[in-house]
Amino acid sequence: MWLLLKNALFTILVPGTVAVFVPLSAFRHGDIEWTLRCVPASVLLCVGASIYFWCLWDFAVSGRGTPAPIDPPKELVVRGLYRVSRNPMYVGVLTVIAGWALLFGEWSIALYGGAVGLAFTLFVLGYEEPHLTRVFGTAYTDYCARVGRWWTIRRRTRADG
Repeated sequence: MWLLLKNALFTILVPGTVAVFVPLSAFRHGDIEWTLRCVPASVLLCVGASIYFWCLWDFAVSGRGTPAPIDPPKELVVRGLYRVSRNPMYVGVLTVIAGWALLFGEWSIALYGGAVGLAFTLFVLGYEEPHLTRVFGTAYTDYCARVGRWWTIRRRTRADG
């Protein structure tokens, strides 16, 4: 129960702020114009949220931790979406921000998303990857060799069938 509460609190404070509160309150936007762009925007919002919550589940169940750097998973999480991306939570958050930008037709939200993506990249390179290498050693470096930082595109080989 405590792990669930910690994950909920982190989700509200960090990705909730970055992906929902800031785009909806810090940027000027008018009413939503109900046009055809609402459909792909809604898809982006739902897909991004689903990515985040799927990964949150994997962190709690498989990793026995939270996304918070002060309470990280105890086990290296390499299942679910972590089989195709080393950072799918960040991808999910950026997808939600892209959904808001499209829904409101606001370049300012898209530029904010670009800045958030740059911040994520700097954090991953400057802290996360060195930290995970120290904590998980060869298991993490082997994982990095198999899975891309943001997305892995696998080419079929004869061994794949």
